[in-house]
Amino acid sequence: MTDFPDITPAIRARAPDLRGRLQANAPLAPYSWFRVGGPAQALFSPADESDLAYFLSLLPVDMPVTTVGLGSNLIVRDGGVPGVVIRLGGKAFGAVEVLPGEKIRAGAAVPDMRLARAAAEAGIAGLEFYCGIPGSIGGALRMNAGAHGGETTDVLIEARGVDRAGRIRVFSHADMGFSYRHSQAPDDVIFTSALFQGRAGEAATIAAEMSRITAAREAAQPIREKTGGSTFANPKPQSAWKVIDAAGCRGLLRGDAEVSPMHCNFLINRGAATAADIEGLGEEVRRRVKEHSGVDLRWEIRRIGIP
Repeated sequence: MTDFPDITPAIRARAPDLRGRLQANAPLAPYSWFRVGGPAQALFSPADESDLAYFLSLLPVDMPVTTVGLGSNLIVRDGGVPGVVIRLGGKAFGAVEVLPGEKIRAGAAVPDMRLARAAAEAGIAGLEFYCGIPGSIGGALRMNAGAHGGETTDVLIEARGVDRAGRIRVFSHADMGFSYRHSQAPDDVIFTSALFQGRAGEAATIAAEMSRITAAREAAQPIREKTGGSTFANPKPQSAWKVIDAAGCRGLLRGDAEVSPMHCNFLINRGAATAADIEGLGEEVRRRVKEHSGVDLRWEIRRIGIP
């Protein structure tokens, strides 16, 4: 684990009117579902969108910026993350607003599950699939998150964010350039909110579909474990778990990291794994699958920082 030089005084000198929280050498492991990894050189939690825009507009252009959300699909490497890590939270980025015409607006820090529930309570159908995704809206926008037959591209009207120069930008559905588990939105944009379109539905029908999705997820996935969700994108038309299983990787261990015996597209921290154990195990799975079936698995879990 690295202790970085403290860059927060220099940042505060450049941006004296910051209202958010800025911390030096802040632990990131508590923000990752794997509970591993080193610190952020500087961790910034903006007060609201304008505070984020102010911060980015005054940050040196060569300063690395990394954004993290709920940490459900993230490996923070053991050496920590140099530069600034931005984590959105609080009321400014955690609000959900139901609008006329079966529309719903959600902040980027809103958990996907909470969006699904808010839509259900408002009698808005079409967003039930979000209850099966353990991330936040910001991540859903970045990777076109989907599950159980639905994807973000099916329901998004527009997304709002701030770019590296501190400009507030709005992206239409077409601007997002969605494809399977990917969007073409500029890498430097930090999403702050999104507007979704659902359809009128019966509350009981919506609730039943969400219950079905939740039960299916609990029956098939190790959701009580320290995990990062689906590790690899499905190499369509195949399923990642099938090629991993066929390569004999179910239950494979490296240190205290394990390929889940329950669902082998999930990696698990059994308690004392390092980030290197988890990432190394994933790379070993990729190697074995490539050797066995010729499939080149693509990481779906994001990996950040210094090994």
